[in-house]
Amino acid sequence: MEFWLLSLPLDKTSVASLEKLKRTIAKTNLATCGKLSIPELKVGTLDNLLSVSDNLSQLDTLTESVIRKTCHFMGEVMEQASDKVLENGLVNGVDLVKYVTKFQWDRAKYPISLPLRVLADNINKQVSQVDAEFKSRASTYNSIKSSLHCLERKAEGNLHTRGLNDIVTREDLLESEYLTTLLVVVSRGDYKQWDSTYESFSLFVVPRSSRMLYEDTQCGVFSVTLFRRAVSDFRERAKQSKFTVRQCNMEVEEKHLQEIQRLNVDNKEQNVVFVRWLKVNFREVFVAWIHLKALRVFVESVLRYGLPVSYQALLLQPDRKRVKRLRQELSSLFMHLEPSAMSNKVDASFDVPEIVQQEYFSYICFQINTNMLDTGK
Repeated sequence: MEFWLLSLPLDKTSVASLEKLKRTIAKTNLATCGKLSIPELKVGTLDNLLSVSDNLSQLDTLTESVIRKTCHFMGEVMEQASDKVLENGLVNGVDLVKYVTKFQWDRAKYPISLPLRVLADNINKQVSQVDAEFKSRASTYNSIKSSLHCLERKAEGNLHTRGLNDIVTREDLLESEYLTTLLVVVSRGDYKQWDSTYESFSLFVVPRSSRMLYEDTQCGVFSVTLFRRAVSDFRERAKQSKFTVRQCNMEVEEKHLQEIQRLNVDNKEQNVVFVRWLKVNFREVFVAWIHLKALRVFVESVLRYGLPVSYQALLLQPDRKRVKRLRQELSSLFMHLEPSAMSNKVDASFDVPEIVQQEYFSYICFQINTNMLDTGK
C-alpha cells in the first residue's frame, strides 16, 4: 500500500487550493485523504536545519532498507507466504496501514523537547544497531542453513555418491584382522552379471558372501567379503566391469548423521530466536521510520515555507491506476508555490535541500510504501 505524505503551507492561496483538492478527491476518488498530526519541534538555526535535512535523507534510505531486509528474512525463516508474513509484521498490535493512517507521535520514545539533531541521531543509532545485529544474526543463520543443506545433499544423492549411514549397519560389515567387507553399487540390469562374476575378481573373495543391502529404482548396494590383501585387485576388476566400490567407514558415517541431527536442532533453535528478534525489531524500526518521515516533513516545511512554522501535513492514499492524474491535479493546484517545479526537474542553481528526491514538486512530498515484500517498491 502506497501513501504520499504531503506538506502544504497555510497561506491564503494554499488553503484555498487545499480545499479545492479535497473536493476534487471526494468527487473523483483519485485518493483518500487525511491529516497527519506532527507536533511542533525545536527548530534551531538554519545551518542546523540544512545539515539535519541532508542526514535525514540518508537515514531514510537506510531505515527503509533495514525494514525490508528484516521483513524478507521473516518470510524466509518462517517459510510462509507474503500475506502470512505481513500478518506477523504488526506494529503496536495493528497492521502497517492502520499504524500509518492513525499515526500519533510517541513523545515518550522521541521527546519533542530534544533538538532535531538529537532526535535524528537517536533514530540513527537505533537503526544502525539493528542493522549491525541483523547482519550478524543473518550470517549465523545462513551458515547453519548452508552447512545443513550441504550435508543433506550428500545424503540425498544417488547410490554412487550419497551417504550410506541410513542403509548400512555395523552388522552388515565383517571386519577382522584379515577379512573386510566392501560395498558395491550395481545397476539393476547388471545383477546377474554381478552374481556370476564377483567371485572371479580375486582368489581371495569369500564364496557366496555377496548380499543385497538396499536398492532404488536404478541401482542396488551389495556387500562382499574378502581378504584385505585383495582389496586393490578387487576394486580394479570391479571398475573394469563398471561396478562402483564405495568406501564405507561406519564411524565417519555415524559422525555425518550426528552432524546432520545437531545442525537440525541448531537450525530449529536459531529459527525460533531469529523470528522473535525479527518481529520485535521490524516493529521498532518501522515505528522509527514513520517518525523519521514526520521529522523530514517538519524540517523541509520550515526550510521551504519559512517561519513561523505554519503548514498542514496530509496523508494521501492514491488510486494506483490514477497516480498520473493525481500528480497533475496537485501540480496545477500548487504551482504558485514553486512555478519552476512544473518541469519536475531541479535547476542545479536552485539551492533546495530536498533535491535528493528523484522528482521535485512545488509541494513537499514523501512516499511511504507499506508493502515491505515489494522489491520494486
